[in-house]
Amino acid sequence: MADFSDVMIRKLTPSDIPSAVQLSTEAGWNQTTEDWCTLLELSSEGCLAIEVDGELAATTTLVCYGQRLAWIGMVLTRIRHRGHGFARRLMTQALSLADRMRIETVKLDATAQGRPLYERLGFRCEQPVERWWRPGDIGGAGASAVVPQTFSHRWQDADLRAFSVDRGELLSKLAQRNPPLLLANSYLFTRPGRVASYLGPCECETPESARTLIKRALHTHSAGGWYWDLLPENADAVALARALNFTPKRYLTRMARGKEQRTSEQTIYAIAGFELG
Repeated sequence: MADFSDVMIRKLTPSDIPSAVQLSTEAGWNQTTEDWCTLLELSSEGCLAIEVDGELAATTTLVCYGQRLAWIGMVLTRIRHRGHGFARRLMTQALSLADRMRIETVKLDATAQGRPLYERLGFRCEQPVERWWRPGDIGGAGASAVVPQTFSHRWQDADLRAFSVDRGELLSKLAQRNPPLLLANSYLFTRPGRVASYLGPCECETPESARTLIKRALHTHSAGGWYWDLLPENADAVALARALNFTPKRYLTRMARGKEQRTSEQTIYAIAGFELG
């Protein structure tokens, strides 16, 4: 058992990335090295760590979308260091940072295991979030070529209307990694994952545009299959997931602390990730 005198709370640094990937891999999560790098690029001040005897033992990240909203993610503790309250210490630190920055609302997507801790820290339940999965299309590569698209203020504005806060920096970084698929004011991002490719974020004006974009993405080869994190309050997204042979895999709860602030669920067909909102 670790002595708390050996524990140091500090910022996560680029040199921690390999150990951070080990942490998320140990938990069975889908994040890659690039995902961790994106988090650090978005919020170097909000990526927090606990070090025990020189080893990365726990993490928590806080990504801010202006002063209206911040998102907590990557609440991870190495298995052999669990039971010492590290998650609570990092969460308290992250929330203190958000309060100092005068963030109006802090949200996160909670597992059933983490929900009691978050409730004690002042979070309330907002809505369910679900992860759906399907196998990849073997031999589908090339069935529908993905044409790189330049960043468009038109669909950036659409995202602002749907999500209610400016996620331009996040979307720009995701676009640098993998250009989105676009259809008028609708968009869909995909990116590689450690276990499966990831579908999202996706914001669409109509169910038809969502179907067109997602079917186009699914034509690309993904041996590990696809993850799609959606808000079940968007009944069209659920129906489309079923029609495209996705099945539910994980059930989480979106929780919020602070001012009430909802997104436009009916146009959000896929979230950006449990760690990003």
